[in-house]
Amino acid sequence: MIVDVHTHNLLPEHWGDEHRKNWEPAYGKPYPHITPAQYDEAMQEAGVDVGIVFGLAATRAGVHTPNSFVAEYCAQLTTPTIAFTALDPLDTDWREQLEEAIALGFKGVKLYPVLSLFDPLSEDFDPFYRMCVQHGLVILWHMGATPSPQGRLSISQPLIIEEVARRHPDLTQIMAHMGHPWQRDSMVVLRKHARVFADVSAAWSRPMDGFMALVAAQEWGVTDKLLFGSDFPLWRPSVAIDGLRRIAGFRAGDLPHVLDETVEGIIHRDALSLLGLDDPRPSR
Repeated sequence: MIVDVHTHNLLPEHWGDEHRKNWEPAYGKPYPHITPAQYDEAMQEAGVDVGIVFGLAATRAGVHTPNSFVAEYCAQLTTPTIAFTALDPLDTDWREQLEEAIALGFKGVKLYPVLSLFDPLSEDFDPFYRMCVQHGLVILWHMGATPSPQGRLSISQPLIIEEVARRHPDLTQIMAHMGHPWQRDSMVVLRKHARVFADVSAAWSRPMDGFMALVAAQEWGVTDKLLFGSDFPLWRPSVAIDGLRRIAGFRAGDLPHVLDETVEGIIHRDALSLLGLDDPRPSR
């Protein structure tokens, strides 16, 4: 079984001017419009059984993907999917947005504090976290870097999630990208909190960082809390899988290396069971 916990489905216009101004110079290309057929093809190519799908929301940056778009997009896919809402907790109507997502059957929330500029540590957001716990919603955090000049890196670090987990131990959370470039901090948070996980999306794209992060996960004993994510459409799942496997081939003399079983365990992990999500595939 392969579960891709990190796939996007937003349209270029959902970015406002943010991607054109700040991301295209870093990535060298405009944000692509991925049709449902193209999404299905990419998932099938890699043998992905289930995809978690979401857009982005950062109101101050002009970024917003409507819940209705995500629902309509998923309805057109043949790939079994689980929809997450993209929400900015600074919006005055965040509760209404979350209630709409719940009514649509969404099972989680994608948060983007580095760009939306909300401070996850503020107790002002405790009602939001409690509502997520009440409804069994998974939070997937963008953690770490951004090419956007107005992004606030100080509220995009794994130790932020440590404090949220301390106050809300029953909240299921995923730190995207293993919190790059603070991956080692992510490992100590994973070890400490039972309901906190990390996805490996984009980890392989900076091979030395990815290598060191996976070795650190082995040394801290938390490889079982790492989930596969591709960050599609930035990268296809097949490319992400190949990149992870290449990292397992690195050798540096007698230094520790990434074990094959670490990588294969990530790729084939039953993320749905760990996250408390129902399998959307038809009963066999």
